[in-house]
Amino acid sequence: MAVGFAACASSRVQIPPDLKPIKIIQLAQEASDRNRYNVALQYYQALQERNPGDEELVCTAEYEIAFIRYKQKKYALARGELEALLQRYNAPDAEFLPPKFKLLAQKVIEQINAKENKHRRRSSRSSS
Repeated sequence: MAVGFAACASSRVQIPPDLKPIKIIQLAQEASDRNRYNVALQYYQALQERNPGDEELVCTAEYEIAFIRYKQKKYALARGELEALLQRYNAPDAEFLPPKFKLLAQKVIEQINAKENKHRRRSSRSSS
């Protein structure tokens, strides 16, 4: 019975308040690996909300949320979220942020650009 409920796209995940961040990330990754993006998003949003002072966890959540949007082919939304994440790296205390998320965000934006350019080229050929 619980499996059917969890599979529902609109179901809310009950995340125990004492769940450690590493476990939240693990559960989010497992959900994402199973294409249960709504569930994964809820875990990452909880990670973000519960750890506002931990820049590494916030960056992890922001990147992973944007990457899920990318996997869902919601490119405009993903780009906006990735660009917002990259703005953090322009702040005065950016040296304290984990550098891997800057690099990953830049790579995903490049992939989005390539996909959009490919789509535009196909569209222009078909309309010619």
